[in-house]
Amino acid sequence: MTDGQSGQDSVVMIADLHALTVEHDPARLRQLTAEILATLIACGVDPGSALCYVQSDVPEHAELHYLLECATGYGEASRMIQFKEQQSRSAQIRLSLLTYPVLMAADILLHDADEVPVGDDQTQHIELARDVANRFNTRYGRTFVVPRAVNPGVAARVMDLSDPTGKMGKSSTSDAGLVYLLDEPAAIRRKIARAVTDADGEVRYDPHRKPGLSNLLEILAACDRDQPDVVALRFANYGEVKEALAASVQAALAPIQARYTELLADPGHLNQLRRDGAERARDRAARTVARAKHAIGL
Repeated sequence: MTDGQSGQDSVVMIADLHALTVEHDPARLRQLTAEILATLIACGVDPGSALCYVQSDVPEHAELHYLLECATGYGEASRMIQFKEQQSRSAQIRLSLLTYPVLMAADILLHDADEVPVGDDQTQHIELARDVANRFNTRYGRTFVVPRAVNPGVAARVMDLSDPTGKMGKSSTSDAGLVYLLDEPAAIRRKIARAVTDADGEVRYDPHRKPGLSNLLEILAACDRDQPDVVALRFANYGEVKEALAASVQAALAPIQARYTELLADPGHLNQLRRDGAERARDRAARTVARAKHAIGL
């Protein structure tokens, strides 16, 4: 998480407004927001270097969201994959699920971001942000920086351990294939040991023919800062891969979990970091919103 913080103007935001697109418990949402702030800092985000804040603490996000909706077509929003997936599964979906990609665009454009680090499953949303920014700029004059997506070189999309055809994410129906940052070592070992692979037993990196094994090799390569095809050469069988991966994941998560516990033990310090981040973010966000309002005619 520390890469890119020094020497660059980095922004790290907790997107709690996006959580409102689905059914939720308000008290649980507040709790999770605090926990995610602690987790990000534990992972290496330095509030002294990077701008780190909670989205709902900065009302300019919602204000710019509406301005951008006025430059976005219904067809663009309805083509987003998350909306289409939810629409196919349920008739009861919230309007906010349709419009949240525009809020995501506001999250980005609010800070004049040049680059947005994302997994490859989020590239579609960055393209929408680019389209909206370009359209707004064309209609109303140069207002926004047009961002570009930056994908990690390895593990740009981490797949579910129990179903390597789907990504590892909170929308999964089971926790069996998900490794959480705060998982106990025994849970990490169990989930990785049960990860789906294939029957031929040959250790090689081949995402198309061996998606399960290749997913494990990508995660291991990310932990070891290596390449998955090179990592594959170290092992004779799948059991060795899983053992090494479990050890690497545990080693990566142990200091994060220790720091997380320290942060939660001092809620006053965590709340102060949150207030400081919001104050810094609002100063910048207010200038962007004022520029956009003037350009659109307000």
